[in-house]
Amino acid sequence: MRFGPGRLVLVDQGEYNLFRAQQELSQELGFRDFAPVLGSVADAALMERVFAAHRPQVVFHAAAYKHVPMLEENPWQAAANNVLGSRTVMAAARAHGAERFVLVSTDKAVRPASVMGASKRVTELLMRCFEGGPTRFMAVRFGNVVGSSGSVVPLFLRQIERGGPVTVTHPEARRYFMSTAEAAQLILQAGAMGRGGEIFVLDMGEQVHIADLARDLIRLSGKEPGRDVEIAFTGLRPGETLSQELFSEDEGVVRTEHEKILVLGRRDGTDPGAGEVARGVERLLLAARDLDGEAVRAALRDLVPEYAPPPD
Repeated sequence: MRFGPGRLVLVDQGEYNLFRAQQELSQELGFRDFAPVLGSVADAALMERVFAAHRPQVVFHAAAYKHVPMLEENPWQAAANNVLGSRTVMAAARAHGAERFVLVSTDKAVRPASVMGASKRVTELLMRCFEGGPTRFMAVRFGNVVGSSGSVVPLFLRQIERGGPVTVTHPEARRYFMSTAEAAQLILQAGAMGRGGEIFVLDMGEQVHIADLARDLIRLSGKEPGRDVEIAFTGLRPGETLSQELFSEDEGVVRTEHEKILVLGRRDGTDPGAGEVARGVERLLLAARDLDGEAVRAALRDLVPEYAPPPD
């Protein structure tokens, strides 16, 4: 809102989320020049209609399923929503002359151990396949946003209110965290900086031990860990890792003029070419259409050789 947008087009397949967004814009911020669109980014006919009607200058693509254990159980949805949805919106943006397209990615795309992370790595590969036209495509990769959908902090607070226990997967589990406002500002900044094809990484500081976060939240609630509220360690869930990486060694990383934004170097010769990505994505989507989880995972491994699910 600080930058005075002429119009916002809000696309969400969650009716309640879309309602909340338009209520915040109109009632809290006094902004009324927006168009709410209820539907999926994987709906090609709808995306064609939306882009033809509004012709947005800038697209911020944050739509994705991101709950790691849920997508391990439903891998075809990672392909259908995360991959097909991204490809559909990218194609519509290019076809209708969007100036910039910012893909919101995740640290889980680095050496992915989950279907979710592998699917997001595929979207990064797709983004680079759309380079070369008038639309500048770029990706922004970062970790957990406090208070976002599925965030651990609201879960911990609900558990504390009920008297516990607060469930933590592992004593050594660590994650990066940033606020919603900080994440949004840095996505906007990276989008303004991009010339096309970059993967930006947000410097998120040090990783936080989840167990320490749980203890701090218990104390901030006026209670004592281990006395008033117990912490229970439940074990890592399918697809989860102990810590996070924002980039791998072979990607390289370069500072930008913004102190909190880094840009990754290209892995020339190791990333698949556009034709290979296109063929791999078609195979992935066929497997998803057939609801074949093993075929989805096999297609992801072909597209992302570093994808290494942990053993059961």
